[in-house]
Amino acid sequence: MRFAIPHPIPYQGSKRQLAPAILSFIPRGKYKRLIEPFAGSAAVTLAVASQGLCERYLISELLPPLADLWRELVARPESLTNRYRALWNSQQPNPQARFNEIRAEFNADHDPAKLLYLLARCVKNAVRFNPAGQFNQSPDNRRLGVKPDTAEQEIWGAHRLLAGRCAVLCGDFRQTLQHATEDDLVYLDPPYEGTSNGRDRRYIRGVQRDELVQTLHDLNRRGVQFLLSYDGTFGAKPYGKPLPTFLRAHRVHLDAGRSTQATLAGKNLKTIESLYVSSGLCEGRRVPAALHWKEPARGALLFE
Repeated sequence: MRFAIPHPIPYQGSKRQLAPAILSFIPRGKYKRLIEPFAGSAAVTLAVASQGLCERYLISELLPPLADLWRELVARPESLTNRYRALWNSQQPNPQARFNEIRAEFNADHDPAKLLYLLARCVKNAVRFNPAGQFNQSPDNRRLGVKPDTAEQEIWGAHRLLAGRCAVLCGDFRQTLQHATEDDLVYLDPPYEGTSNGRDRRYIRGVQRDELVQTLHDLNRRGVQFLLSYDGTFGAKPYGKPLPTFLRAHRVHLDAGRSTQATLAGKNLKTIESLYVSSGLCEGRRVPAALHWKEPARGALLFE
């Protein structure tokens, strides 16, 4: 499986690179709608749309400015592109000071175009919030973020895939999934355990394990199939515990390769992510215990 995917919203933890492996479990034409209730960069939704595996899409986010950013991208890409270009061009002559100004403005007005700029410029493209709920990530002073012409291409590429076929909600994942039916396929990429508390908060709200387990159990009861990215390991360090076996989901290990952060530090640490595949997606096929991917030249993705 080899294809290019638009990537309009740079976002730490994006499943862009693992999308081909995740898509290998989705049968073509069987599900009318894909629901992604932890959208982030919506990498899996964009990948599914690029391959025409579903007819319609529903994405949801708990962070209102991020949900608004997706609404702008789906419905008003020209306005979003122009506002991003103006913000990017306003960085000179002092990019760091301008970043801090835009961050302060965003924390006051929650303008989605400013959020896009902050994500493109901040360290590791990582959302961070202080206890008061304000974006507090620092700028990456080695770069100026995605150039406006590149951002325009990515925004319009995603818009062409989703326009007229994608609804955007803002709210709790459980509310988003209340009306899912057997015609829907659900992909979930919630915050991993241990990444939503303490001083360095990556998300405005974590997901309690019992909430997630109960939701998956309810999806099983209603015959709604799901794919879930949830736990894994970084080197020898685990993130989260395996989900209970009564959910009847097959656990696949996705080899995400060497960690860039570890490589820069002179270490050779591999990232392994778990993908839970609900039982209905495994029927009649042999599901491997592990999948490997590699990224060839020019940004195309290849699944082996």
